[in-house]
Formats: sequence, structure tokens, C-alpha cells
Amino acid sequence: MEQLEEDSAVLQRREGEEEAEEQQPSDQAGQDGTEDQERHTQGPEQDSGEECDTDLETEDATDKRQSLSCAEVYLQACQRIGTAPIPSFLRHLSEANLNLNHYSVGPLGAKALAIALQINKYITNLELEDCLLKAQGTRYLMEMLQTNITIQSLNLSNNQLHLEGADIISKMLSDNYYIKSLKLSGNYFDDSAAKYFADALKGDYVIKELDLSHNKFYATGGEHLGHMLATNVGIEVLNLNWNCIRMNGAVALCAGLKVNSTLKELHLLGNGFSHIEVESLGQALKQNSTLELLDLSCNRICDEDVPRLCHGLAFNDTLRVLKLSQNPMTEVGALTLLQTVKNSKSALEEIDISTVFVCEAFVELLEVARQRRPAMDVRYRVGSSVSRNLAALKVFQKFFKQRNESIMDFFQALDKEGTMKVSTAAFRKAVKEANIPLDQRQLNWLVKKFDKKCTATIIYSQFDELS
Repeated sequence: MEQLEEDSAVLQRREGEEEAEEQQPSDQAGQDGTEDQERHTQGPEQDSGEECDTDLETEDATDKRQSLSCAEVYLQACQRIGTAPIPSFLRHLSEANLNLNHYSVGPLGAKALAIALQINKYITNLELEDCLLKAQGTRYLMEMLQTNITIQSLNLSNNQLHLEGADIISKMLSDNYYIKSLKLSGNYFDDSAAKYFADALKGDYVIKELDLSHNKFYATGGEHLGHMLATNVGIEVLNLNWNCIRMNGAVALCAGLKVNSTLKELHLLGNGFSHIEVESLGQALKQNSTLELLDLSCNRICDEDVPRLCHGLAFNDTLRVLKLSQNPMTEVGALTLLQTVKNSKSALEEIDISTVFVCEAFVELLEVARQRRPAMDVRYRVGSSVSRNLAALKVFQKFFKQRNESIMDFFQALDKEGTMKVSTAAFRKAVKEANIPLDQRQLNWLVKKFDKKCTATIIYSQFDELS
């Protein structure tokens, strides 16, 4: 490592000088101590910048500084580099979680953090989102990770890393044994950056969670990531939300998913998936046997696309969570989806179609499905008219229950000839004459429900169970 060596060496020389000063008479030591304290309280010195490109340190330097605390090393590094210490780092450096999100750390601040973190043995989760690190600050951190074996989770989202940062991180990933979770959202990564990551992660088994959301991956980037998925044997959570992986890129990504054996969560929100992409995804779900959560929210999936997706869902027995909110899907697509889940081997337990207004048939079918799967959680929307119609049957039943009568008694009274049939006209008239509290829409819905084939006749033997 060539880049921060000189800084660490300078810090070592200062340690030696301080040790020599401690051997002077006590009055001199007291005077020196006061001066040293004043340097810290006056704030960081302005550095000439000559050491900005130096490496972290040599192995020798690390060994010599083990007697210093992480806080002391950090303060000395800040003073030498010319950057202000971050109080939150000093307060939490002995905890497992260090959250410095949204601090203006910058490249030089990252350099000071990296020097201190080389000897830190407590922090396992390092949060540095939106810290203005840029590529150079990231370089210091990647060099630190060659020494630090404690940090397992790293968040570098929204740090303006661009292609140079992707190159730096991918080189770390090629020799990574400890980082399991890596968040890189919003860093302006393009298709070339996707290739860097894909090449580094082919065959990798260490990274378990990778967040590449809010970047600029298009079709080519999707192809790179799809090829990576086909050979990667470690990633369990992949977040590609808010990219634009469509057409050939989506097809390649789905091809990788088809043969992948470790991925459990795939987030594809806001990628513009439509006919071709959903077709490929359905084929992938038919063969994939590990995926448990799929987020397709905010795409372009319409009623016509739902059967394509269901083609795979019908054969998939591992997917448990499906998110489809904010798609141009209507009650038609919602009903198709629910029918597939109810009538197939699908293992879906949670479905989010919370922006779809469903019809009465959907709600009724869901009640039937829940008899077999009581834990099924489906989020949807219901219009006031649908809610009122669904309440009509309960109002109808309650009316007779309060009078200690049965629905069968009501129909038999209308069926003078005992045919077990009543005309819909006779039913409408009898309901109004009995003053059953149903409005016209509710009555129309009950007629439609009782006479499903529109024969103008109600076969009331079906209502034995409602009595």
C-alpha cells in the first residue's frame, strides 16, 4: 500500500517524541502537556496537502500503535491531516454499530476514519451514507478493509462515487472475505460500473446483501448483472430498485435468476417492467427454487401481463411475498392473480396490490382462499360501492335472524309450486314488500349474486347454508 504510509509514519514519530518528552522534569512535562491540550482545543491544523495521497500505514506502524486507543489515533490523524474530528465517531467507536450517515465527512475525513478503523475491533456495521466521500475517500476505506477484519456491513450510498468509485470497490470485492452487506445506492453507477461489480462477484460466496438501487443501469448493465447471478453463490438479497433494466437486460437478469441457487429477495421496483420483462420473469419463477420475496412495484404491469407472471407462480413453491402496488393493474388482473394462487401450488402468503380497487368477486374469493390459508395477507383497496354491496348479504341474513326466520322460509313462501325456483322479479318485489333495509344497488348486486348465469331465475336450494 502506497497511499497513507507517510501519515502513519509521521504519527509514529510523534508518539516517540511524546514518550521522550514524558521523561523530562515534571514542570517541563506539565508545560508540554498544556501545549498539547491547547492544540487539540484550537481545532485541526491546516495541512499543506502533501500527505493527502499517502497510504494508510505499514504493518510495522500498526503494531507500534496498538498501545494507543482508537480515539487517540483518530484525533492525531485528524490533526495531522487537517480535518475536524467527528464527535459521534468518538462517542460510538466501541459499539458494534457506527452511524455517520449525512455527516460531511469528505475524502480527508474518510482518511482519518480509515487510519483509526484499522485498529478498531468493535464496529461491525459502518454507516457512511451521504458523506461526500467521493472516489478518493472510498479508496482510503477500501485500503482500511485490507487490515480491518471486524466490519461486516458497509453503507456507502449517495456518495458521488461514479465509475472510478465502482472500480475501487470492485477491486476490494475481488479479495473480500469479511464484508457481507454492501449498500451502494445512488452513486451514479452506469453500465460500465455494472460490469466491474459483475466481474468481481462471479462465483463470490461472501457478499450476502447488495444494494445497487437508484443508479443508472440500463439493458447492458442488466446483462452484466444477469451473467453474475448465474454464477454467484452467495447473494441472498439484491436491490436493483429505480434503475432502468429493461428488454435484453431484463431477459438476461431473469435468465440468471432461473439458475441461481441462493437469492432470496429481489427488488425490481421502478425498472419499467412490462410485457417482455414479465414474460421472462414468469419463466424464471417456474424454475427458481430459492426466491422468497419479489418486489415489482411501480412498474408497467397491466392486466394483460398478469397471466404471464402467473404462468411461473403456478409452479413456484418458494415465493412467499409478491409486491405489485403502483402498477396499471385493475380488478381483472387482481382476480386472475388470486385465482392462480388459490388453485395452484403457489406458496404466496403476502400480496401487495394496495393501489388496486378490487371487485366483490375478489373479496369473496379471498375469503374462500383464506379457509385453506388462514395466514394469507393481501393488501388491496375497496370502493365504497363494493363495501356496501358486500354488506348486502349480511344485512339480508341479519333481517331474518332477528325475526327467528330462515332465508329458506322466505324463498319457500314465494315458491307456491315447490319448484325450488323463484323468479328474480318476484324476489325483488318480496324484498321491497318485506322492508328489508337494502338500497337499489345492493338489491341489484344480490340478484346478480343469486342468479350468476343471468337466467332471471334464482335456484334457492343453494341457500340452505345461509339460513
